[in-house]
This record gives sequence, C-alpha cells and structure tokens, in this order.
Amino acid sequence: MSDTDGPANLALALEALATEGGWSEKAAFLVGDRVFTHAEVHRGGARTATLLAALGVSPGDRVLLVVPDGIEFVWVFLAAVRLGAVVIPVNPRLTPDDHRQMLHDASPRVVVADAERVGRFAAGATAVLAVESLEESLRGAALHPGVEVGPGAPAYAQFTSGTTGAPKAAVHRHCDPTVYFEAFARPAVGLSRGDVVLSVSKMFFAYGLGNSVFFTLQAGCQAVLHPGAPKPADIAALVRRHGVTVLFSVPTFFAHLVTDGTGEGLSSLRAAVCAGEPLKAALAERVRSFLGCPILDGLGSTEVGQTFVSNTLQEQCDGTIGRVLPPYEVAVRDDERRDLPPGEVGTLWVRGPTVLVEYLGRREATTAVKDGDWLFTGDRALVRPDGFVCHQGRVDDIEIVGGINVGPYEIEDVLARHPAVTEVAVAAVRDELGASRLEAFVVVVPGGGPADGVAEHLVDLARRNLAPHKVPRAVRFVDELPRTPTGKLRRFVLRSGQWPSAPGNRSV
Repeated sequence: MSDTDGPANLALALEALATEGGWSEKAAFLVGDRVFTHAEVHRGGARTATLLAALGVSPGDRVLLVVPDGIEFVWVFLAAVRLGAVVIPVNPRLTPDDHRQMLHDASPRVVVADAERVGRFAAGATAVLAVESLEESLRGAALHPGVEVGPGAPAYAQFTSGTTGAPKAAVHRHCDPTVYFEAFARPAVGLSRGDVVLSVSKMFFAYGLGNSVFFTLQAGCQAVLHPGAPKPADIAALVRRHGVTVLFSVPTFFAHLVTDGTGEGLSSLRAAVCAGEPLKAALAERVRSFLGCPILDGLGSTEVGQTFVSNTLQEQCDGTIGRVLPPYEVAVRDDERRDLPPGEVGTLWVRGPTVLVEYLGRREATTAVKDGDWLFTGDRALVRPDGFVCHQGRVDDIEIVGGINVGPYEIEDVLARHPAVTEVAVAAVRDELGASRLEAFVVVVPGGGPADGVAEHLVDLARRNLAPHKVPRAVRFVDELPRTPTGKLRRFVLRSGQWPSAPGNRSV
C-alpha cells in the first residue's frame, strides 16, 4: 500500500488492500465468541461513517472515542478516518476530570462513549453516542463511499501518557500506519496472514492501536480483542484458546506471566514483543525460557506513533532495545544538542516520516520537542559501535544523592538479576532532615519475600557490582510499583516516600 497505487485515505486504502490481498473473507477480529471478517470490519466502518455523517461529522472535524477494546472501537475509528475527520481514542477508565480536560482539548463534533460515561461529555460536544446502541443503529445503514484526502492529512490523534506533565494529543497522518507496518511489523516481527496477534496494551494507546488494528488490517491476519483488565490468567487462556502466535505486552505483564504460574502451555507463540519500558536482561532470559520463543524488546512513542528501535527475529541482544529501524534515524546528544559518539550516554533524538504533526492545539509544546525534523524523546540512551541501542532511563529519572548524579537504570539492572525479584525501581527519597538517600522498591515473586533474606542479598549484590555511592541505603518491599496506564513507572511517586510498603523493609 503506497501513495501511488491506491487511495490516500487510510480507511479506503486498508479496505482496498484486503480486496487486493485476497483476505476480505478471512477472520480479522476475535471478540469473545464472535468472529468478524476483514470484509465485515470495513463494511461496519462504512456504515458507521454514514451514521457519523448524519450527526454532522465532516472532513476536519474531530471524533472523541471513549470505549474499551472491541469491534465498535474499530468501526468508529475507521468511520471517522473514512470521513476525513480526526479520531481521538482515549482511555475510558480515566477520571472524570481527565476526560473533561481531554474533551476541552479535543473540541469534538461527536463523542462515542459507553453508557456509563456518556454523561461526562453531554455538555461538550454536538452529539454524544452510546456505543452499546451502535450495532443496532447500523442495521440497514448505507455504505459511505468515503472522502478522498491527501496522504499527509491528519487522520487521528492520541494522548501521551502524561509522565512529564499534562497529557497532550499527538496528531498523525493517513500515511503513517503504512510506515509503522513496513518499518516494524513486517521486518522485525515477521507478521503475515497466518498470524493471530494479541496485544495486552489497549487500542487507545499508540502501541496497542498499531498492534491490534493497523497491523491486523495490513497483514491480513487475526487479532484477539480483550476489553477487560489484562490479568495473566485471562491472557494465557486466550492464547491457548485462539492459538495466538504473537503476544504484545510490556515488561511488567511478562514478569507476572512468568511468576504467577498461569502461563504454562503457550506453545502456539512464535514471538513475544515488549515495549513501554526497557526489558531487563535477566527478565528477558526468564521470559524466553518460560515461553520457548524469542522476546523482542523495542522503543516507540506516542509522538512517533509506533516502534522505531527494536530487536528483531533476525538479531536479538538482551539488555538492549535493538537497532534503529529504517526509515528512522536516531542521534544521541548532550545538553547543548551536540551529537555524541558511540558509547556515550546522552539524550535520544529521532527523526522519520511519522513524527507527529503537532500536539493538538499546543504550539509551544510542539516547538519545545522539535528541532527541525528531529524529535526530543525524553529518553537517555547510548548507541554501541555495533549499532545496538541501550536505553538508560528517562531524562527526568536522574537522581541526585550527595551532590552526585546517579542513573537508577544501572542499579535496577543489577538488582533485577536476583531470581526472587519480579520488578525493581530505585529512587532518591528525602529523610526527615531533608537529605536524599537511594532506596530500592522491590516486588518479589511469590514465596521469595523478605523472610528469605532477599534484602540482604540485594544489597550484597549491589555492593559487589556497583560503586559505593550507587548502593541503595534501604530496600522497600512493595506489592506493586506506581505506573501510568501504559505501564510506565511513575518514579516521582516513589521519590515522595509515600508509596505503601509491604512488611519486611530493611535499612542498611
């Protein structure tokens, strides 16, 4: 699918691709006990477009989509794009205040939400549609022919996770999803018509939208949709039931899948794909051994739209996020934006054809992260001489202890080697006198708790592998780490010292 051999409108191009590829009548989405073919998906999108047009949606308007993963999400997304509108998916589980802010930023013509939440949006949009009534409303609806647009026209926007401030909606073009597929899904993961994919990350996130929607419709494969919370036992059952071949998730989920005892017998998997946060080498080895398939760690962002650095089926290196995926380029720069040589740690910048058009309605915020064609990612990294990229945490992760800058990622990587550790994060916490000290916040595997001497073992491990000023002065056992809905660590919560601890903490 390219700009020259088919329609530029993304929805029309995906529909044409299914016809030309011969998979129109093949299953596309598996939702509970229901199966929807690619043809049914595109017809549903065309009928939904007629419904949205009747509600006043026209090219350039915005449609706010506030629903869980399901076929209705796909229909509304394709319908808005088909009309030349900009569709903005958001997490339905956010707070009313979050939704009010997103409604203000989006200024949509129509909001599509579930019945529980439609009342939150009644005063801020021309029309509000309850998604539960959508399928019935489509019976007998005409197939909208679609609106032709340029490939660079805005198609959708997604809000960032908000780890560094208020969420902002990154706008992407009709042509961007083709780049995601050709850069990552096809060459790195090898997606094809025979695959069945399952993304633990939901479709209202950039990672999940690509995994479940864009990749499925471009590869002609099948995707399993799961609207509920991603509990390891439920996901494992879906993998077994549908013969899932590629599982997309984040490090935290893979850690729990390996440790909670419900992930046995997932022999259909040929690849596990990881993003959201760096995958520690020790966890990568555990997951690979447990699942019996490669695990591919990579880096993407809402601003780029999908993955732009990744390990691949052909080349994998634990402890790295892989190599840069063409057509993207990366640079590691110092604080003065000067390029650093291989092996030196700095701030990661990226450029490529899918870098965001803008943050919706936020010109200053857009200008702050762009330098010509280059985008500031907010990540710290180094590029090895062999081209593999090592993630070193976020720019705002740097801790200052005793006047010395300390990068927590190195410490976490060492502590994660302990077999009793499921997750670990390190932060500088101020004591009652205002002095900062490094503390390790640890989630242990079942049966591997502090009574087994884990705290002492961790401190000893740190002392043997790290400089003295990098050794944590306390080990706190916690039931879980504070994370955003996308799975990213909220380190500032740990710094506050207010995150609840489990019994058995140790000061050293």
